[in-house]
Amino acid sequence: MQFTFYNYLCGVKIPAKFHKETGRIILRFFSFKTVRMKKLSLWSFLIVFTICSLISCGSKSTKTANAQPVDSLKLKYAEGFSILYYKDYKEVIVYSPWVKGTEYARYYLVADLKTETPSNGTKVKIPLQTLATTSVTHLEFLNLLGELQTITGVCSPKIIYNPSLLKRVGEGKIADLGDAFSINVEKTLQLRPGAVIMSGYNQNDPYAKRVSEAGIPVIFNNEWMETSLLARAEWIKFVGVFFNKEKQADSIFTNVDKRYNEIKEKAAAVKIKPNIMAGSNFRGTWYMPAGRSFMGRLFADAGARYYFSTDTATGSLPLNVETVLKNFAQTDVWLNCNFQSVSDLVKADSKHALFRPVVLKQVYNFNKRLLPSTANDFWESAVARPDILLSDVIAILHPEILPGYQLVYAEKLK
Repeated sequence: MQFTFYNYLCGVKIPAKFHKETGRIILRFFSFKTVRMKKLSLWSFLIVFTICSLISCGSKSTKTANAQPVDSLKLKYAEGFSILYYKDYKEVIVYSPWVKGTEYARYYLVADLKTETPSNGTKVKIPLQTLATTSVTHLEFLNLLGELQTITGVCSPKIIYNPSLLKRVGEGKIADLGDAFSINVEKTLQLRPGAVIMSGYNQNDPYAKRVSEAGIPVIFNNEWMETSLLARAEWIKFVGVFFNKEKQADSIFTNVDKRYNEIKEKAAAVKIKPNIMAGSNFRGTWYMPAGRSFMGRLFADAGARYYFSTDTATGSLPLNVETVLKNFAQTDVWLNCNFQSVSDLVKADSKHALFRPVVLKQVYNFNKRLLPSTANDFWESAVARPDILLSDVIAILHPEILPGYQLVYAEKLK
């Protein structure tokens, strides 16, 4: 009987390590047989109640902090996140691609916000019912998972390609939250989505901070910093966990991975590999993919010879036109040229006519699915479907491998 009232107040029994004399005082203090409540001083009651509360809270927080995961989500290529499973919640960690070995964000996913979790992350109630997203690169993941209907807000809707989303934007069912780099905070708070998915950019985002401080979880999806197409595509597992759709996400990715590697093996067996060039001349600077960028690896997987294939950088290489002419004038194919026609290409810079692919009319862009609004599905669905993108490039370089194949993202300049 002595423990009944104590447990009611504190939620736990006296810990074994708690001082024996203090324990006896507390038990005696709350014993129905020995204590007459009317004689308790207010201050004494508050002091003992506070002690009980501290014992209880300390016990719970220690238990949560020391919890051990029961499982983890398996990743094959992606390096930017991890997912651990605990008894009552899921832990999602996003790693910084800019400072190796450090965390960018941490989330605790729960079915009930009352669930106890460690205090070193953002608690998110799942499955998400509503969502705002700031980048088109996240949309195809949601589409493949069947969760487009959860989107209630987007940034820069004019660059969205997905027709069903454009329809809902036009009907006013999806709010325009402005620019991704300066999201309309007031509109976002009025919308009150279950979370906002953003791309991280290695800097403090005051807009994201304000949204987060208002109680709306900001989920950082940094797929764009992965260095291979398959690693980027594997972020569908990251998106899937927020909808309890890990199995579906894994199945989708497994199929994409299988198709990608099957066609990659066919390209690896070719005897003749065409020499290629890539990118475009923008105001005197030519940005070409580095060897370890996802585009550089795409070229290698497609069975191409690329001058910068051994370069160890992971981004773009800014070059002047003279350097490009020296190293690429005699290549066979020009890929990812951001022009619509050969005449426009030459008109932009007469030096372009000096490249062999222009003479041979072997110049291709990735603008086949480009809308007048400038929305381009290459930047949207291709992120989640690298198997299709690889098929496009292989069909250009090695048409014998995929006879009758119709290009999806790529298109020859007219």
